[in-house]
Amino acid sequence: MDTMLVPPWLEQLLNTAFFRVCRSHGDAARSECNMYCLDCNTDAFCLYCRSSKHEDHQVIQIRRSSYHDVVRVSEIQKVLDISGVQTYVINGARVLFLNERPQPKGGKTVSHICEICGRNLVDAFRFCSLGCKLVAIKRNNGDGTSTKEEEEEELREGEKQDIYRPTPPTPSSSARRRKGIPHRAPFRS
Repeated sequence: MDTMLVPPWLEQLLNTAFFRVCRSHGDAARSECNMYCLDCNTDAFCLYCRSSKHEDHQVIQIRRSSYHDVVRVSEIQKVLDISGVQTYVINGARVLFLNERPQPKGGKTVSHICEICGRNLVDAFRFCSLGCKLVAIKRNNGDGTSTKEEEEEELREGEKQDIYRPTPPTPSSSARRRKGIPHRAPFRS
């Protein structure tokens, strides 16, 4: 996916706020704005807006996973090259994250990290989200692919700057020292 192939709707999609209440259908049961029209490329909308304004358009549904926006791979891969982006199975569906997520504190050392934000990855992918892949494309002056030599050079530079070194894990609660000797209430007879 180079900049020539980056669809005009992608940046807008990544910057859209989802899961707010629809202004037009706020009183309806399923009025959360979790749909995005690739043809109109404007804003998120609800299920009712889809049937009235976007009936014959290309629409994708955004879902939530741990307070972060995800999209099903089966929907997005029809319209976008998602190669290199980490996918996950959540509630039986393969999904990917739209944007970068904060890295959890501590954790174990892994061998795969996102090239943009440094997030730990489960498998040998390059990016943790569509947003990180887009950043990489922009950095590479429109070329989403880099040579093995360029990747190795970036890794060497990263090692020099310690940006790829994982943060040491925090001690577990059982390893923490007590503040003092615990005192019990006296027994009464």
